[in-house]
Amino acid sequence: MSAVKTVCVYCGSGFGNDPAFITAAETLGRALAEAGLGLVYGGGNVGLMGTVARAVLEHGGHVTGIIPSFLKSRERMLDAIQETIVVEDMHTRKRLMFERSDAFVALPGGIGTLEELVEQLTWAQLGQHKKPILLLSVADFWTPLLTLLDHMRIQGFIREGLDLSYLVTTEARDVVGALRDAAAANPTAPQAEAFVVERL
Repeated sequence: MSAVKTVCVYCGSGFGNDPAFITAAETLGRALAEAGLGLVYGGGNVGLMGTVARAVLEHGGHVTGIIPSFLKSRERMLDAIQETIVVEDMHTRKRLMFERSDAFVALPGGIGTLEELVEQLTWAQLGQHKKPILLLSVADFWTPLLTLLDHMRIQGFIREGLDLSYLVTTEARDVVGALRDAAAANPTAPQAEAFVVERL
């Protein structure tokens, strides 16, 4: 992968308790649009996910939303985006988000955000992709997870040869540069849609 063209952002369908989360989502959306990077996200118009998408749109960027049919009313689809894909289930949503993206960013969120992030970390750990994964740790949000990952290493469950590959930044304005640097350092990684996960 010589360049990142699309970025998948995982984040909460709520806003959280810290205004810094909203500010980071707005900053990230603007940065993606100004860098000419497309956003791939969960398709909703609520919480941080809606904030990121609207910020991309407001600054002239392209947004692809992928949402399961059962969440259309709960997460209130954002009609203004350029591309909306409605799928049958969460598994298909996550697979398409993966296929459509060259890199992944995790903003603060709940267990859904955590699950999506950990799945990408797992696939990368098992050698199924080399796309950059970045944790945007606004107000140290991801610090407890990073502590847990260190604990797993100490206890021997993240072993040599199965190391995790991820980036961490606390500033939304640093995300685009970090992703581009990581992609340039790994030019053989497949681009979006080039790799499809087999489902047994």
